[in-house]
Parts: sequence; structure tokens; C-alpha cells
Amino acid sequence: MCVQAAECAVDEGAGKFAMEDSIEMILQEHGKVLPTNRPHPVLTACTGALLTGLYGVWSLFAIPGFRKVPWKLKVPYLPSSKDQTLNIMKLLEGRTGRLADLGSGDGRLVFAASSAGFQCTGYEINFILVAYARSKALWTGVPSNQATFVKKDFWKTDLSLYNNVTAFLAPGVMGVLGEKLLKELPDDARVIACRFPFPNWPHQSSVGSGLEESFAYDISTVRSHLKCAPNTVV
Repeated sequence: MCVQAAECAVDEGAGKFAMEDSIEMILQEHGKVLPTNRPHPVLTACTGALLTGLYGVWSLFAIPGFRKVPWKLKVPYLPSSKDQTLNIMKLLEGRTGRLADLGSGDGRLVFAASSAGFQCTGYEINFILVAYARSKALWTGVPSNQATFVKKDFWKTDLSLYNNVTAFLAPGVMGVLGEKLLKELPDDARVIACRFPFPNWPHQSSVGSGLEESFAYDISTVRSHLKCAPNTVV
């Protein structure tokens, strides 16, 4: 129990490091511009209020719906870059059908895939991001049968209707996600993992390098490989 509690504390803290580093940088810059030996009380109060507000807004986006998701499955919001999105689309070339984007965030990948002819559903538990993506779809005139955004936990959703799945999550959840996808997806499905590959899965191809790399997996190939691998349960 102590180990589990420690892991929870680490996971919770990890989601805050990025913002805390940003705050520290802002304070350092403030110290360079204005003398800090005798700070003005009004300026200090305003600066503190501003940073607190920024932290609050950032938390709404970066740590969505954490009370509804088990600790080991929590993933903070991290939008994919333009290069990452392009790499994923390259790995989807020649594919058609229904696509599920797991943790769709602001919807940028869903919009890219829908423009390529996929029937896309973005799963996201952060209501702010869902509202933003829906508003953008409405504003840009994207039909709902091409791009749909749902506020739903994909861990509790049956994904068997999709023959294309994309995910930009965290390395700690890829193993658990792999088990779920192997149970639910059809043999002709393709899974695209951005930045973090699935452990023990042979990828069909990859595009990009370093933090921009994405990996493509064909479920039929993965199942065949795991059946032949020793000490592996599919």
C-alpha cells in the first residue's frame, strides 16, 4: 500500500512540473527586470494573482477528469505537434473507414483525419477541450458524420467498431491499452501510436524520429507475433 501511495504521489506531481518550471522562469525574469531586494507590495500581489490564475487554467487543460480515472491510467493533456500529426497521417495513407482518436484533446488529429475521408470519433474526458473541438467543427463546417467529439472515458468504451485507432498517451499506459485493443479490435485494424510505442508489439512501419516518431501496428500481425512469442498471453 505504501508503494502504491508513493506512485500516486509521483503521478500527481508529474502533471504539475511543467507549469511549476514555467512559473519559476517567470519569477527569474521578473527578478532580472525589477529589483527584488525591496519589491513593491502591489506588484507582488498582482504577480501572485496572475500566476495563480495561469496555474488554475493550465490545470483544467492538463489534468482533465482525474477523479474519474484510475491513477495508473491518468494522462495529462499534451497536444500533438504539426509534424506529429503529419507523421500519423502518413501512416494512415491507403486506409479508410472509422477512426477513434483516444484522448483527442483539441481535436487537431480528428480534423486532419476527417479531411482525409475517415469517419472520426474523438474521445476526451476534459469538457473544456470537448467544447472547444465541437465549436471549431461547427465554425469550420465539418459535418458531424465526419468528426464527432464525445466526452467519454475510452477505457470504458468498446472500440470493436473501429478499424483505425490513434493514440498519443503516456508510456506507462501503453501496455494496458495494448491489452484492451487486442481484445476488442478486428483483425484488419491498424493502430497508430505517437511518440510512445507499445511494449512487445512489432510495428509495421514508423515515420519521424525522436519525439516526433509515430508507429503503425496491424492487429493481425501483432496477434500472430504474440501467439508465437514465449510466455505471452493474448
